Amino acid sequence: MEITFLGTGTSHGIPVIGCECPVCLSNDPRDKRLRTSIHVRTPEMSIIVDTTPDFRAQCLRERIKRVDAVLYTHSHVDHVLGFDDLRRFCEMEDKSIPIYGSPRTLSDLARTFQYAFDGSARYPNYVRPEPIVLNGPFQLGGLDIIPVELPHASMVTNGFVFEKNGRRMLAYFTDCQAVPPDAVAAAMDVEVLVIDALRHHSHQSHLTTVGAIEAARRIRARKTYFIHMCHELGHEKTEADLPADIRLTYDGMRLDF
Repeated sequence: MEITFLGTGTSHGIPVIGCECPVCLSNDPRDKRLRTSIHVRTPEMSIIVDTTPDFRAQCLRERIKRVDAVLYTHSHVDHVLGFDDLRRFCEMEDKSIPIYGSPRTLSDLARTFQYAFDGSARYPNYVRPEPIVLNGPFQLGGLDIIPVELPHASMVTNGFVFEKNGRRMLAYFTDCQAVPPDAVAAAMDVEVLVIDALRHHSHQSHLTTVGAIEAARRIRARKTYFIHMCHELGHEKTEADLPADIRLTYDGMRLDF
């Protein structure tokens, strides 16, 4: 399994429009963050987690030519507004694309992109979603995928734990303000934890850096990476203050398992 971080920033993206803080003006390419999404690739499948408003640019940058399934964490705009760009992947292979999400997420997608779900998009090979409700573990591309529920202000998001042959490789927990006991148990002793760490000071719907570190310790992750970061967290300075087993993600970063 190979993971590529398509984007690692919060909903504003970094740099933030109109901001002249040190991180937004930074020349470090790791401080340039598109909205948060990952590409999961196995020999059998190409899987996207969330289609951000930057999805087209992310696919061009990483030369992604095939998408076999999309997993949605939730329906906030910074995670779904690239949905329409899935049409090119339907066109290239003349196929539908399974999309996985909670009932609320799929309902929100069907309302926002009504034309794709009600059949009114009559053009050949337009975006053709196959909605699949998350109701327990499932398999894709030789992977066992376990969805977990995470609190995110007034809504619940889905995190995902990726396993293969009993090997717990990756837990992907973005957009959450806490990690409940069920999610901790599902990810326990995972090789790599990717977790929301918006900023240092508190936020009503996201983990702080301290909260993310505490969650990583409860999960006993061998390696932890922060994601969904705002412009308070400069890459070099933030990493210098973190434990050795906890790092920051950056756009274009790859992990091989």
